[in-house]
Amino acid sequence: MLYEQFKTRAEGVSAEVYRFATKYAALAWLIEFLYREGIADTPQDSALWAEGSFLAGMDVDELKLVSGLKLEVTRELAADAKFGISQMEWALADTGSLAQNSTAIEQRLVSSLSAIHIAIVPTAGILLDMPALLDKVNPKECAYLAIITGPSRTADIERVLTIGVHGPERLVIIFVDELGGDN
Repeated sequence: MLYEQFKTRAEGVSAEVYRFATKYAALAWLIEFLYREGIADTPQDSALWAEGSFLAGMDVDELKLVSGLKLEVTRELAADAKFGISQMEWALADTGSLAQNSTAIEQRLVSSLSAIHIAIVPTAGILLDMPALLDKVNPKECAYLAIITGPSRTADIERVLTIGVHGPERLVIIFVDELGGDN
């Protein structure tokens, strides 16, 4: 099963992986997660949600009640956000990596500037490996392909592993079966 392989690999690089059958179950968990992690309407505690198909057809009034959650992404807000929520199209089972057409700047801002990146992925978007991904990507429609494997990490300073220097220190991945497939 591709999901289990992905989960094992992603958790091996310190990502947190969850799976839900429906968008509503995922959304309920996500809102609870934001509250548990201290979302607030103050700099360094807010959340930004980049536009994606996940919210299509859903009543977003509940989201408007979450203090500190914004659905409009700007560079300034992204630089101050604790949480960045984006939708990824694909996941690579062999490496535990996520892949996204990040041509839209909003997707890049929320996935790279926040301390905690929350990625929503359709379960059907789990692919075996990079060649399978490259078969799916149309270069004419994808000017910027982002591949994310775990939280940001570097060991280029005296060979000491440091988390979160060049991006999020935490990666939370939410798979949603309802968005497609049952890998």
